[in-house]
Amino acid sequence: MEQLMAATYAPLKADGSLNTGVVARYREFLRANRVKGAFVNGSTGDFASLSTEERKELIDAWADGRPDGFTLVNHVGHTNLREARELAAHSNGRVDAVAALAPYYFRIRTLDSLLTYCREIAVCAPDTPFYYYHIPVLTGADFAMRDFLERAERDIPTFAGIKYSDGNLTDFGACVSYGDGDYRILFGVDEMLVDSLAAGATGWVGSTYNHLAPLYQTLIRLYRKGETDAARQLQEKAVRFVQTLDGQCGFNGAGKSFLREVGLDLGPSRFPHRSLTEEQRAAVMEVLEQLGILPHLSTVPAWPATTPAE
Repeated sequence: MEQLMAATYAPLKADGSLNTGVVARYREFLRANRVKGAFVNGSTGDFASLSTEERKELIDAWADGRPDGFTLVNHVGHTNLREARELAAHSNGRVDAVAALAPYYFRIRTLDSLLTYCREIAVCAPDTPFYYYHIPVLTGADFAMRDFLERAERDIPTFAGIKYSDGNLTDFGACVSYGDGDYRILFGVDEMLVDSLAAGATGWVGSTYNHLAPLYQTLIRLYRKGETDAARQLQEKAVRFVQTLDGQCGFNGAGKSFLREVGLDLGPSRFPHRSLTEEQRAAVMEVLEQLGILPHLSTVPAWPATTPAE
């Protein structure tokens, strides 16, 4: 089954503390735009700027009242293996899967070390599938994931797949075709979604699926119908969207604050990310209108009166 999963932002109050009360509204926003799940506490969610207790509190809010059919994955990776194990144990049986990226300060140098790290985390959530979060541009753990797969299926009993956030489509394709398709390889580079389709992708995790879900759903449909030129034109719009926001104050902070334009206020970003100023917001909207991107934005549903705003 093909599905988009949003890499979610950590909602904050004006004072910078967590605002878990908005999670129910956030989830309904994604569901209304036919996004099938949430990848929580990842890079988009500023996990490195959250404490372990905050990460627990946030995944608790997402797990509470989660409807059937809405996939929930919690990223539990940490530079401290003991903290990662604690986060995995906390999630055991409460989410559909846990995921972990490699330590990114003192970096892993061998595939053996990476397997040890992943196995130590996975055993703390024995009832929950485990995904490795491959993002070598940030972790420096740049190994062929086809080799990792072969080792992981032997070494990690709960191993389920990879969140593949790298542009190496040859390696990605080799992972997709590995074995009998027993492992789920989720592509994590939004700007290359159209290219991932040719490599066999059927699932995607990304931050811009918060903002542009209708665009990507149309893109996938066009590609599957053989209208590849039209699909690539939509992909270019998505790339320009990222470039426009990134050029203002960096994509993480700008992307989070931009969601206010579609009716979802997730508060400020934690340092070092910055939110859009009013002047920057106006400039972004002008450019997006010129580029013809505004009609492709996700839309806010009619909120129930009982849905908490904060």
